[in-house]
Amino acid sequence: MTRTDVSLFRWDDMKKERVNDMLERRLITGDRMMLAHVYLKKGCIVPKHSHENEQLTYILEGALKFWIGADRSEEVIVRAGEVLHIPSNVPHEALALEDTLDVDIFNPPRQDWLDGTDSYFHRTK
Repeated sequence: MTRTDVSLFRWDDMKKERVNDMLERRLITGDRMMLAHVYLKKGCIVPKHSHENEQLTYILEGALKFWIGADRSEEVIVRAGEVLHIPSNVPHEALALEDTLDVDIFNPPRQDWLDGTDSYFHRTK
């Protein structure tokens, strides 16, 4: 059986969702994965959280500093051209060291992003 229900997306044609004063995003969601452009202003903090979704974070521009683990014991700086893999249920927090554009890939899609229940993200910093 050949599938023909393909979709083409153009980032520039998509409206940005304003999450808070420091962060905006655009989302593309399939049945089993989600691709997001996340735009963070320098100084933006993504508060510590975890989720069942496996995550790949690919930095296109800028840099993010991550704290990994419930006790924030591991620090990783991810710069343009680098990818960070975050397994399911691993607590993490991030700080934008400069204006940053990152591509996040989630499996499965982040239902909390789709239905707006990601309250940790909507706090302004």
